[in-house]
Amino acid sequence: MAELIYYCGTMDSGKSTLALQTAHNHQQRGRGGLIFTSQDRAGAGKISSRLGLTSPAIEVLPGFDIHKFVVEKLSMGERIDYVICDEAQFYQPEQIEQLARIVDGLGIEVYAFGILADFRTKLFPGSARLVELADRVSTLQVEALCWCGSRATHNARTVGGVMVTEGEQVVVADVDSSAEVAYEVLCRRHHMRGVTARNSRAGHVSHDALPFNQM
Repeated sequence: MAELIYYCGTMDSGKSTLALQTAHNHQQRGRGGLIFTSQDRAGAGKISSRLGLTSPAIEVLPGFDIHKFVVEKLSMGERIDYVICDEAQFYQPEQIEQLARIVDGLGIEVYAFGILADFRTKLFPGSARLVELADRVSTLQVEALCWCGSRATHNARTVGGVMVTEGEQVVVADVDSSAEVAYEVLCRRHHMRGVTARNSRAGHVSHDALPFNQM
């Protein structure tokens, strides 16, 4: 039976690489499918991996009906054996429900890839709905590492290298970036203390109000 599977992890844990590998594996067996994404750092309509892999994809915008789109493609005779959804944390909850309908009503496998929690440690709405509806939720086995060498479990937003915990939930940027606003993956201990790679070297700890008590 078809399933809705959610592969999740922090930034820099290989989600997009696995999405592209999954598509490749199906294509090598002559299976047809659709690839969706939302707000990829490489721009609209693309999936990009930090290993340098890229693929065209269908951009999922607010209000886009994924189920209707798939039904229309099927009605035109297109073969769809699987659906891949990258950056699924950015999808609206109703779009996640549409993915479940694709699995249950159309018998098509759906593989979703995304980040569970934002820089404030709060679940993205799309990820929360996936956890509620998915047949399986699988944590990616490739471990991203904090600057201290421990397993990274949290995503941090930095401004000038200093961790912040306030602002819009979605701001597209990248890890290991020289931009003023960037992201960094941290272990829980250093996320709770607001210690990024840059300010650890300077002996500085963020004084922003964290979403939990300081340790």
